[in-house]
Amino acid sequence: MTNPLDRIRVGSAPDSWGVWFPDDPLQVPWERFLDEVSEAGYSWIELGPYGYLPSDPARLTDEVNKRDLKVSAGTVFTALHRGPDVWDSTWEHVSQVAELTRAMGAKHLVVIPSFWRDDKTAELIEPPELTVRQWANLTKGMERLGHEVKERFGLDIVVHPHADTHIDTEEHVERFLDSTDSALVNLCLDTGHYAYCGGDNVKLIETYGERIGYLHLKQVDPEILADVVKNEVPFGPAVARGVMCEPPAGVPELGPVLTAAQNLGVDLFAIVEQDMYPCEPDKPLPIATRTRKFLRSCGA
Repeated sequence: MTNPLDRIRVGSAPDSWGVWFPDDPLQVPWERFLDEVSEAGYSWIELGPYGYLPSDPARLTDEVNKRDLKVSAGTVFTALHRGPDVWDSTWEHVSQVAELTRAMGAKHLVVIPSFWRDDKTAELIEPPELTVRQWANLTKGMERLGHEVKERFGLDIVVHPHADTHIDTEEHVERFLDSTDSALVNLCLDTGHYAYCGGDNVKLIETYGERIGYLHLKQVDPEILADVVKNEVPFGPAVARGVMCEPPAGVPELGPVLTAAQNLGVDLFAIVEQDMYPCEPDKPLPIATRTRKFLRSCGA
């Protein structure tokens, strides 16, 4: 008998329906996403890219309520390593998303660092490594963001390590955590991205447990990943190759990750994301349904 993971609240996100952009002809309509995520057995969702779901709080509340859904978080991309000059434009976007997130009753804002190479063309946008000054800009900027978001919207920011960004590998994630105040900034641990970048998820949870504020559940196909790493394939084309795969076929093994998270003794969201942009519109629902069934077998 699997022990119940009673501190873990499982959900899904538009990402698992192949949604990366506010509006794109290759993506399923938002109404279909909401219908199918509910049909697959999930009760919690994220907002996804701002503008994909209705941004009017009254309308979105009506749409999620009639499907018995609730919102766990909003998501923003930032480039705070570029220094104070980007603060105003960053805050304009963050406050827009944070306002909708708060209106939907959610308590978290997932913050993803900007890419250092184009996720389609592989063109280098910036160097993969930050300078000392850029690290200071990044950490102090995230602390400021955490403070402002908490003060103005009552939300906690959780920073999401992500492939092809400056917060990716074990070394970079630990440096970021060691350089930021836990009262202002914590982590959205994406199990797939961390494994993609060579990190040990269970080790991170056990070592930095007090900094784990949120989870994204995702798996990587190790054979495809090996080729991606060998040939320095950027993240977008890697996803198109199927590098992010359906559980339990990939790594990390999610059972031990969920157990380690449960052992922290705090309530955590664990939002399923299986990157697969672009994908056929009939592909996501069966995968989402099987994944929910698998997570129930783990006790979640």
